[in-house]
Amino acid sequence: MLLSLHVKNLALIEEEEVTFTDGLNILTGETGAGKSIIIGSVNLALGAKADKAIIRTGADYALIEMTFLADNETQIAKLKEMDLPIEEDGTILIKRKILPGRSACSVCGESVTLRQLREIAELLIDIYGQRENQKLLRREAQLLTVDEYAGEEAERLKASVAQRYKKWRALTSEWEKDDLDDAARKREVDLLSYELREIEEAAIRDGEDEELENRYRLLENFRKISEAAGQAGYRTGGGEGSAEEAIDRASRELSSVYGVDPALDALADQLSEVGDLLSDFNRALNEYIRDLTFDPAEFEQIQDRLNLINHLKDKYGRTIADIEKARAEREERLSFLEDYENGRRKLKKDIAAEYKALLDLCEALSAVRKNAAARFASGLREALLDLNFPQVEFESRFESGEAHLSANGYDKLVFYISMNPGESPRPLEQIASGGELSRIMLGMKTVFAGKDEIHTFIFDEIDTGISGMTAWKVAEKMGRLATNHQILCITHLPQIASMQDSHYSIAKESIDGRTMTHIRRLSEEESDCEVARLLGADTITDAALINARDMKRRALSAKGGEG
Repeated sequence: MLLSLHVKNLALIEEEEVTFTDGLNILTGETGAGKSIIIGSVNLALGAKADKAIIRTGADYALIEMTFLADNETQIAKLKEMDLPIEEDGTILIKRKILPGRSACSVCGESVTLRQLREIAELLIDIYGQRENQKLLRREAQLLTVDEYAGEEAERLKASVAQRYKKWRALTSEWEKDDLDDAARKREVDLLSYELREIEEAAIRDGEDEELENRYRLLENFRKISEAAGQAGYRTGGGEGSAEEAIDRASRELSSVYGVDPALDALADQLSEVGDLLSDFNRALNEYIRDLTFDPAEFEQIQDRLNLINHLKDKYGRTIADIEKARAEREERLSFLEDYENGRRKLKKDIAAEYKALLDLCEALSAVRKNAAARFASGLREALLDLNFPQVEFESRFESGEAHLSANGYDKLVFYISMNPGESPRPLEQIASGGELSRIMLGMKTVFAGKDEIHTFIFDEIDTGISGMTAWKVAEKMGRLATNHQILCITHLPQIASMQDSHYSIAKESIDGRTMTHIRRLSEEESDCEVARLLGADTITDAALINARDMKRRALSAKGGEG
């Protein structure tokens, strides 16, 4: 549920904050008042593409904040899977700050990417407008609608189909790649045999390259190491003038007064320890110098061995592990080619088994879809009759079979509809007008109402192309839908506005040469006046108010309240 919307420095909005209620929230206003800006701000907060031009002139940034209340355990569980720190009371604060050239998004105080923001939005709110209605005309969207209606079983089968399809395609690609004649097969066998011998004859040990490189560096720098070690030995323990001699003399001087002053005794002990450490160092350094040798033959041997290893790395991989992997792959490939006919028969058998398993899954998925489509069509027919279609036929026509096989199954689906007596059903995209599409979308949302995990819907221009009795039917349907959902609806029709649980006015005014859009919740009396305006009253007379209040009483009665 959407609790509140706060907008600052966005287009014509300087700063506005509005709280929403459950049920049907109606937004009305004169043409050009800025209703599209309100819906636009919601879209921006939920991850829509932003342009710096939307920042209010003179401002450094635009800010949109939305506060939601998670409505069910499924929502909360999915949000927690995203590692979002939801408040204990279930509130979720979404914030987007838009600056020239970039934007910053956060959810519950934690920074998120635009992609993450869009994923979160899909769990919290559905927004329907003319663009969403047009999506309904695309046939792939029609199949997806049936899949969503079918629910978890369809999703599980679709995942299995996609996995099987991927495996089957990999096997068929392997079959096509290995369709070799005798000459090509012999050439590949000769090459693989040569490469295997090259790797096996090298007999490289794991870690050998590092050992050789360390030894090579030592021998390559032998003269420099030998001179440095000799100089260090001379200066620390080489006799007269060395560090060891100097420390020994200093130690003897301090020992002559040992026992006179405890503080000086401690220093003498420290110096004695230093002398012992230096003596140990010199012994170890002398042993290192004695063991330091240079063998030209060994140096050449190491060079040759490293050249061989690096040659194999250039051909088969950057590491010894890569070379070993290349050896195993070539061994497996050679084994296959040497027993080519049996390997091909096995591969063909595997492909046939995968294909059969794939078709079985497609058949199961198709059955689930067709069952769901029949139930969906039945529910939608009833919903459309309630929306003032005098007669309606609606059906989902499938084309199923191997010719349509893909990672999505083997079904093609088209929605067929007839909305007038005597007319045969035709594809939805061929006959539906804008107003009819709006009603069909509302009908679909009604059919989905019991299945939706989303509680909040926004309807923008749901009243396009309708009036009179049809408008009243749409209002009744929306009122019933709002008994279990939160709906925000922008409308120009008094019939829909009269069905409100909360009524908001969007208005534009000019102050000191600047135009600003405001939104505020109307009192009951102000709502009466707004409905009267929508009824066409130039001047809000007593008669106009009586008509508005009568319409609102009828709306309340239709929702099951007291007339």
